[in-house]
Amino acid sequence: MHLKQLEVFVNVVKLKSFSKAAEAVYLSQPTVSAHINALEEELDTKLIVRSTKEVYPSEAGKIFYQYALEMLNLRDTAFMEVKSYSTQVKGILEIAASTVPSQYLLPKAIPGLLEKYPQLSFSIKQYDSVEVVHRIIEMEAEIGVTGAMFEKSGCIFEPIADDRLVIITPNIKEFADLNGKMTPELIRSSKFVSREYGSGTRKESENFLLGIGIDPQSLKISVQLESTESVIQAVKNNLGIAIVSKYACEDCLAAGNILAFDYESPDLSRIFYAVYRKNRPLSPAAEAFVKG
Repeated sequence: MHLKQLEVFVNVVKLKSFSKAAEAVYLSQPTVSAHINALEEELDTKLIVRSTKEVYPSEAGKIFYQYALEMLNLRDTAFMEVKSYSTQVKGILEIAASTVPSQYLLPKAIPGLLEKYPQLSFSIKQYDSVEVVHRIIEMEAEIGVTGAMFEKSGCIFEPIADDRLVIITPNIKEFADLNGKMTPELIRSSKFVSREYGSGTRKESENFLLGIGIDPQSLKISVQLESTESVIQAVKNNLGIAIVSKYACEDCLAAGNILAFDYESPDLSRIFYAVYRKNRPLSPAAEAFVKG
């Protein structure tokens, strides 16, 4: 049973004519007759009564007519829904985001998107940067946001925001007396609070440390933590110094709980990327998110 057969049948019943139905569906009259015959053979019952004066549905045809209308209406509804989805920004957008984007960047960006697209909502899951890319590859999320780029991953990384890493310390005299100047020697000698393996922040931090002549393996790690907020709280409570996103530590810095030191190094500048799978067309919602 094909939808075209149903369309032909409905038009024959409505118009009470094979010739008029043929004109309505842009088919020849023999083709219309063939479609009706095929339906009757498949259902093993007479659907249309043909006489020299008129064409009308049999009792079985009257029953089938109602179902045929429902099926064609469902087809039209499905078509309109899909067409609407393909052009309107609405629905739930699944985002896999690394720590800093999920906790600090996205909460600031989403209100503007919701104001612009009131029918859109978000489901944000937090992972480390490596896992974000994995989720995109496995199509468990349509869009990812991360601060690290992974080549040869089969993904596209599109810049959406700039970030700057800073060195943070407890707000104690030892560091306050530095007048904003951190030295490699002090980094080497201080306790260090680290993010977990797979973290984009950790990856960028290690690149920075290598760039100023410090082997990350030689650091005195006091604790390794799985979120940026935990790292900031650890530094605040004098567990060591750390390297974190400037986005992440703004509130704690403004409250005077920690100190922040910049360093003249391009390795402390980074970019947040929207990540999506190559060769996978983006939904309107995902496209709107990437374009901001």
